[in-house]
Amino acid sequence: MINVLLVDDHVLIRKGIALLLENHVDIAVVGEANDGEEAIQLAYQTDPDVILMDISIPNGLDGFTATKEIKKNLPHIKVILLTMHDEVAYIQQAIDIEADGYILKNSQGGIMYEAILSVYHGKTYYEVGLPQEQLEKLFKNKGNPKTDVLSTREREIVRLTILGYSNIQIAEKLFISAKTVENHKANSMKKLNLKSKAELIQYGITNGYIQ
Repeated sequence: MINVLLVDDHVLIRKGIALLLENHVDIAVVGEANDGEEAIQLAYQTDPDVILMDISIPNGLDGFTATKEIKKNLPHIKVILLTMHDEVAYIQQAIDIEADGYILKNSQGGIMYEAILSVYHGKTYYEVGLPQEQLEKLFKNKGNPKTDVLSTREREIVRLTILGYSNIQIAEKLFISAKTVENHKANSMKKLNLKSKAELIQYGITNGYIQ
């Protein structure tokens, strides 16, 4: 029996995944977590074989940070990142923190089951729609140092943006105005010669802002 822990801040998504997995007699869902901190706690309590971890968890620790913590302290547990993001920067970050798998939320249930079996048996499973050559290149780039030109405050704002916080939420968290947040984002994009929020998020992930 493969014991699985589910981590997602949306209850309906967790329940839907649990229903899919219940169709397989060799899988048992041993716990559900709402955020990264709860995921770490339940990982210690339930000692699952595999964790299905959402990346974008707005509250508490994000999926990347939680995964890194779990892999550091409970290396025998396999972690599959479950996400809507198929951008290269996200995939590279997953590889850098040694996630065992990476699948998209719109994947068919069979892929999720296949991913769980693969990582349980010691393999990596990245179903990301990239050519195999490009994926292999990302694995070769694992851990390469990256340069940065942003200030500490700018990096923190980019990090919170990656995690799904709005300008107002970032302002409240950092005790500054929403306008100041907006100005920091604009300055960051100007420094980096970026044209969109999506490019700024990709830059932040590539440079390890959520490790």
